[in-house]
Amino acid sequence: MRKTNKIEDLSIVIPVYNEQNNIAVLVNEIKKNLSSSIKYEIIIVDDGSTDNTLKELKLICKRYEDIIVIKHKKNYGQSISIRSGILSSKKDFILTLDGDGQNDPRDIQKLLNKFNDTKDFYLVIGNRTKRNDTFGKKLASRLAFFLRQLIFADKTPDTGCAMKVFRKEDFLLLPFFNHIHRFFPILFRNYGGTVYSVSVSHRKRFTGYSKYTNFQRALVGIYDLIGVVWLSKRSYSPRFIEEKKFISNKEK
Repeated sequence: MRKTNKIEDLSIVIPVYNEQNNIAVLVNEIKKNLSSSIKYEIIIVDDGSTDNTLKELKLICKRYEDIIVIKHKKNYGQSISIRSGILSSKKDFILTLDGDGQNDPRDIQKLLNKFNDTKDFYLVIGNRTKRNDTFGKKLASRLAFFLRQLIFADKTPDTGCAMKVFRKEDFLLLPFFNHIHRFFPILFRNYGGTVYSVSVSHRKRFTGYSKYTNFQRALVGIYDLIGVVWLSKRSYSPRFIEEKKFISNKEK
């Protein structure tokens, strides 16, 4: 059991795809709003961008010393990008957020303040109470919420919010699969953890457009739900498995 709930070191993981006009503004906002008492690094994963995102990231690296850039050779998706960033992180705690500017860095401290490091598998996730999305996206989110509640009794109001805070070691104990980022609350609870939702703002994108369609979200969402149902019935948290080790006496 841990003795503190204060986060003193943090890896901020940001997956990006074709965000050349957004990422520099976002990084500046993060550095402006994050408390100086926290030792942090910003890990930006370029998931195979085809625009000038990488060029912009190189300029950011020249400006700041605490930026780490990971470049994927092709587009693998958000979950794999998040995993790449976490595997490269050197801090105990992880904060994720989108790279398009819709997540407001002013909300970061709100999530950090609610994190309780005395509990295993503790997850703090944002709840976008006033979403700046199309009617179609809002409708798709409500349908997904209904299905999760029906199948898993998951009452997390906004599992799709990219703003999440969790412990690195907890993430590494979870079974990994593509699109895992949508199912963090279910997986954390399945491992005996706690999920805490915090109201956050949701802005319009700085520039550009969403890389997903509602049809794509629905298709992979149904497929993933089936997999998570199977997985939730067959996985156990390694921390809660009781075991004893016996070491034989060797002759000297």
